[in-house]
Amino acid sequence: MTVLATVIVLGVLIFVHELGHFSAAKAVGIEVQRFSIGLGPELFGFRRGETEYVLSAIPLGGYVKMGGMDDEVMERVEGGAVPERVPSPRDFDRKPIWARTFVISAGVIMNMIFAFAVYSFVAVRWGIPEYASTRIGTVVEESLPARAEALAEIEPGSRVVRIGGEATRNWGEVVSGLYTAEPGPLTIDLVDASRSVTIDVPADEPARRAMAGALQPWLEAGAGSVVPGSPADDAGLEAGDRIVLVGGAPVESWWDLVREVESKPGQRVEFTLSREGRELIRAVNVAGEEETRDGATVLVGKIGVGPPNSEMTYTRASFGGALVHGYRETVAVTGLILGFLKDLVTGGISPRSVGSIVTIGEASGQAAQAGFEVFLRFMALFSVNLAVLNLVPIPVLDGGHLLFLGIEAVRGGRGLTVQQRLAWSNVGFIIIVGIMLWALSNDFLRLFGL
Repeated sequence: MTVLATVIVLGVLIFVHELGHFSAAKAVGIEVQRFSIGLGPELFGFRRGETEYVLSAIPLGGYVKMGGMDDEVMERVEGGAVPERVPSPRDFDRKPIWARTFVISAGVIMNMIFAFAVYSFVAVRWGIPEYASTRIGTVVEESLPARAEALAEIEPGSRVVRIGGEATRNWGEVVSGLYTAEPGPLTIDLVDASRSVTIDVPADEPARRAMAGALQPWLEAGAGSVVPGSPADDAGLEAGDRIVLVGGAPVESWWDLVREVESKPGQRVEFTLSREGRELIRAVNVAGEEETRDGATVLVGKIGVGPPNSEMTYTRASFGGALVHGYRETVAVTGLILGFLKDLVTGGISPRSVGSIVTIGEASGQAAQAGFEVFLRFMALFSVNLAVLNLVPIPVLDGGHLLFLGIEAVRGGRGLTVQQRLAWSNVGFIIIVGIMLWALSNDFLRLFGL
């Protein structure tokens, strides 16, 4: 299952990415000599028209070979002789900068479109997932607009049963009930605390959005996921652990856990866990990460765990609603991946959290076992990940090619020489190989419990 799932994920996403380059090249009149899925020795191929379509042995990438696209650079990197070639108006390097930029960007664009389409399809087919509970986990008081401060008085764990007289059955209805309410007085009925709260809904749309977003759902205090190489991973925490105490302080919800951890940057803290009916104690070296809050830079604690899974319900979506959901999911995942890269560069996340094909395979297998919907969502997430990583300005990646085109544009159409491109391509190749070895070593150490 794991091997098959990995082949499907990599095969589909590489095909989608290279199809973007291929289609864009054809659209602007560039000669496409080869379309390859995979790298290395050819396993199977055929020719149609001017293009050779190839399936290669190593399923870790692919490429579209275009006429005149840095032919000398590619031949020298591959160690072959530089063939004599008659320039053609259909050569990649004879096209204007805007056309070449479009062709290079098209792979990333296709990966993002694929993710958007998958998230939208999932919403149409299964509905939009929402937390089934209406329990409030915390209220972000500083996000509340004027005359809505009474929301901050709601006790964590209280369940919302009605908003403005309308019953609420899941968390999505809590948020939409606040966001879509008419301006003016609004009553929120609670159970557990057995009381009601009345606020004034602002007429301003951004203020209503902030008010709805200030309420966060109840999540249990636990580890839904553990980032490889994180402080939590190093200390022996596992996905599924229920966290009971942090430094002797009891934690009931995920938000209690976040507050306790964030208040202890740089400290060694004892965590009391419940795992399969057993009580365990683990000492965690809480990492410190700088964040900007209320205009000030503060140091907050991080341990590298994600919130636990919670019971979900699915709300049927219209076609338009599914498209909106697909767009929001794609944007949100992009932000998460960019945040991960930022934390990796600034030291907020351990370098050991970077995984290789082994990690991808494990995640693919787990997603496949969880069901078709989860597998599709994983493919969408990985497609966004592939798009973002390809934009990193390392020569031999799409981002490196775009950097070269940017230099050419700044220099008024005078690009880098073949020798310069070759030198930077060699540097980029070394960087990519180094990253691959780094990721493989992380997986090797993790597999052996090191």
